[in-house]
Amino acid sequence: MPRRLPLPSAILLGSALVPAALLASSTARAGAAAPTAPTTTSPVSAQAAAPAPASKSPTAASGRIRLVIQHAVGSPPAAIIGMQIVVRGIVAPYVAGERVKVSFYRDGRKVQVRTVGLTPIGKGAGQFHLGFSSARAGLLQARAVHYATPAQAQFSGRSQTVRFASPNVSSGARGPAVRVLQSELNALHYVVPLDGLFDEATARAVIAYRKVAGLELVPSTNTQLFRLLARGAGSFHVRFRGDGRHVEADLSRQVLAEIEPRGRVLAIFTMSSGKPSTPTVVGHFRVYSKTPGVNAEGMVDSNYFIAGYAIHGYPEVPNYAASHGCLRVPIPNAASIFSWVRIGTAVDVYHEAGGGSHRINVHAGP
Repeated sequence: MPRRLPLPSAILLGSALVPAALLASSTARAGAAAPTAPTTTSPVSAQAAAPAPASKSPTAASGRIRLVIQHAVGSPPAAIIGMQIVVRGIVAPYVAGERVKVSFYRDGRKVQVRTVGLTPIGKGAGQFHLGFSSARAGLLQARAVHYATPAQAQFSGRSQTVRFASPNVSSGARGPAVRVLQSELNALHYVVPLDGLFDEATARAVIAYRKVAGLELVPSTNTQLFRLLARGAGSFHVRFRGDGRHVEADLSRQVLAEIEPRGRVLAIFTMSSGKPSTPTVVGHFRVYSKTPGVNAEGMVDSNYFIAGYAIHGYPEVPNYAASHGCLRVPIPNAASIFSWVRIGTAVDVYHEAGGGSHRINVHAGP
């Protein structure tokens, strides 16, 4: 027959099979009639009684990035290979010490990654500038991201793209390089269309630019020409600012320019003046007669400024002095010049280095 255990021992054995937390709960419900002896907490009890983790700190402030492409032309932006564009990033809010990673992709392939700091620009914003040039034609994409830090959460900006194109374009070409060319020439006031097609009008503007810039007189472009355009070289130098609204004919460069008051250049055209045997007279004159249409000598929309000397359109306008004294301009430009010039408009004819003929030839002609 099994030996019966004393009652206290049976209780102790049973309690060993009950979880400590449940036993403690039962004891508490039994009331506090008897003093409670100090107890030792088991590992299970320690885990159950551990305090809840502290709540996380508020999320770090987020921000925004806006990318702007500079030194590119048009919409969509275009640039010439070998030329530098600038990516400007505007970041808000500005937090001192924060940095932004900028990645460049050409035709979808990553070609450069740079990390840059910010400088404050006021109103709680900061900025950065990064230069980039491509040695190959293709579509460049710039992306910017700020990775999370204790001060700011992760955020990024909308990517921006630029089409890089070859600098070698000529008659019949079209596309981004031609758009860049036309935009740059237009900014310097050469008369040129803005349609992205290298047509005859664009060729005339290129010739006029090359004359002023001192380049070879060919109707095409190259890296040198685009570099000069990017620097603003080849702008027309006004010599007679005090003449108000007037025309300047530079015989040394064979170009004609319409000048607004205060010396503002309005339009620049290629021209052909008098050849050495029948030079154009130099000096300060005023338009005294205007004859629209074509006359018996083939002169188109003529503006006479002294004797038989006139600014007029003509079928042949070579890149050198070839007329009988008149200032020839291409027929497609004659109508706009005729419209702009008025009776009394001043005409200043000169050689850049001085000199030239002051003798009026009564037989001057086209």
